[in-house]
Amino acid sequence: MTLSENQKTFFYIIVAFIFSIAVRFIWVEQFSSVEQFKFNNQFMINTNDGYYWAEGARDLVNGFHQEGDLSPIDTAASQLTAFFVKILPFSFETIILYMPVFLSSLLVIPIILVGKSLGKLEVGFIAALLGSIAWSYYNRTMVGYYDTDMLNIVFPSFLLWSLIWAIRTREDKYLIFTSLDIILYRWWYPQSYSLEIAFFTLISLYVIYQYINKEDFKFNLTLLTFMMFAMIYVNGLIKLAIVVSLFIFLKLKKEKFYKVIFYLFGLALILFLFSGGFNPIWGKLKAYVFKDSIIVTDLDELKLHFFTVMQTVREADQIPFNTFANRISGNVIVFILSIIGYIWLMIKRPIMLLGLPLLGLGFLATSGGLRFTIYAVPVLALGIAFLIHEVAELFKNKFLKYTVLVVLTIAVLSPNIKHIIGYRVPTVFTKNEVLVLDKLKHIAKREDYVVSWWDYGYPIRYYADVKTLVDGGKHSGRVNFPVSFSLLSDQKSSANMMRLDVEYTEKRFWIDKKEENLSTDKKTKLESSNIGWMALDYGYKNVNSFLDTLKTDIKLPKKTRDIYLYLPNRMMGILPTVDLFSNLDLQTGNKKYNTFFYISRNFRENLQILDLGQGLRFNKQKATLNIGNNKVPINSLIITKYDKNGKLQVEKKDLNPLANLYMIFMKNYHQILVMDARVFNSTYIQLFVLENYDKKLFEPVIMTPLAKVYKLKI
Repeated sequence: MTLSENQKTFFYIIVAFIFSIAVRFIWVEQFSSVEQFKFNNQFMINTNDGYYWAEGARDLVNGFHQEGDLSPIDTAASQLTAFFVKILPFSFETIILYMPVFLSSLLVIPIILVGKSLGKLEVGFIAALLGSIAWSYYNRTMVGYYDTDMLNIVFPSFLLWSLIWAIRTREDKYLIFTSLDIILYRWWYPQSYSLEIAFFTLISLYVIYQYINKEDFKFNLTLLTFMMFAMIYVNGLIKLAIVVSLFIFLKLKKEKFYKVIFYLFGLALILFLFSGGFNPIWGKLKAYVFKDSIIVTDLDELKLHFFTVMQTVREADQIPFNTFANRISGNVIVFILSIIGYIWLMIKRPIMLLGLPLLGLGFLATSGGLRFTIYAVPVLALGIAFLIHEVAELFKNKFLKYTVLVVLTIAVLSPNIKHIIGYRVPTVFTKNEVLVLDKLKHIAKREDYVVSWWDYGYPIRYYADVKTLVDGGKHSGRVNFPVSFSLLSDQKSSANMMRLDVEYTEKRFWIDKKEENLSTDKKTKLESSNIGWMALDYGYKNVNSFLDTLKTDIKLPKKTRDIYLYLPNRMMGILPTVDLFSNLDLQTGNKKYNTFFYISRNFRENLQILDLGQGLRFNKQKATLNIGNNKVPINSLIITKYDKNGKLQVEKKDLNPLANLYMIFMKNYHQILVMDARVFNSTYIQLFVLENYDKKLFEPVIMTPLAKVYKLKI
């Protein structure tokens, strides 16, 4: 039976879609027996940010949330999830786990359709197989990677397809397809501005070329007009109404439409500019490209310096070429061949110049961070697929031709599948960690705050249904400082800071909500950071002096809610990073202390020496620590262990009271900590590691080896 082109297209789409899904189920098979990765009889998700969208979807399904809780009920990901929860016969946990699998696999559709538009259907099929499981695309759309990435490449790939067909066929229906795709893409991912502008600019250059060469450019100008109306910064339903009205006008009065096309195009541009079209683009460039380590903020009378979080986010780091190439194509050789194939494809089919915006954004990863690599995946997948197809075409024998196609396709798929098999990503939290938060959910009220580092903000809000000060989206230097300070300072300063930061955060929210006519003084304080606002309220122009007063019994704001401190063992590994945000002179931006903190989990020992690795060796007889060639005395050696009843036992041996370094052997964790006195006396170490808490300030609520929760008593 001979299949028509449409039937063959449908068949290829189904095969590629099933292939993409099947490969993603490798992770499920690998961890099927790991019960610590499951909660409520289902695997948990494996990305922190996923709990943000999950919180919004949960609140939409339940029909309520707390004011000021930062629940994203207005976001597309949460709304779509809630819709699926209501219409599908699966649990909430199952839906958020598998949504990335099925939605991201839709990428095969536009890739195959692009291949069809080029008259190379097999090229689209091969590209779909590769693009759907390419290293970086898989990493960000695997089972449990519940994030906007599950559609972030699907929408622009559909946009590429609709633009290709619009320019090639000049059929009016592609004007509406393009506009709808832009509107939906913006609804799903508001940061889509830059890519849409890039497509718009490229087509604008083509229109200018047509105008100079006296070619008919009116359809393409119409395409630009529809795109621009779809891109203006207003509500999506308003844009949809404008675009549909414009399309009806075009269909009913085409000649009249083309007479006023220049005016319509100008109107669209004006609306785009005055609706703030370029603002989000500039904001993203500043965040990911023009990165500074210190941000100066607040007011003329109180210029403060804060550490910027972008210096600590791995996905915003520059990446080496090998990593860059592997993430896009799975292999450096395949990557280079993909570039060659794409250049050849552009020569043979100049319309594929439209792939440059996606490719350019993907190449931004070399300076902007690894998260951008996924944008280059579909374009370079088409490049290598075209190269494979053209090599196979050199063979006249049909059997040899298809053999070459199959062998070369398997060759480019293999490194990516090998990566997938080895990419065993754990869930964000383990079952026992989640049980702590689930228990806290029944202790704390929804208006209460849980203080912890921003990495855990979203999961805390999702599982404990409380408020947080920082999270994966709210973690600028100015909001991270108070939390970092609370974790790394002495207990008195920590307790005072937590109460102040929570009450000032709530005060800020309610003032913003009421939009009162504020006095100049109050408006000035509101525009500052919480730290700046506190200092001004307490009469300090020097913030460092204000921070020193937190060690005393200062008068605190009226208590409006309870505050809990969540201290997980997993924070141990990032404690030096946490310290960066408060180990700072806010007046000058200079580092305050040379912090020493070291964790050893692979130590070796004999009768005399305990080798901690990285050049650190503890002489047990002399009670000194060799750090390279330097011998450093140890103040105290502490051993912690849990007895058979689960109670923490602490044994302390004083060695040198004048020394600045402490060693703690956490026996049950099989880890040794070496730290300076400041870190040793910090709230995190004293409360989590030693359970040595000030009974006037803190009350233990949940105490487990993996995570401990204390309630603030002031």
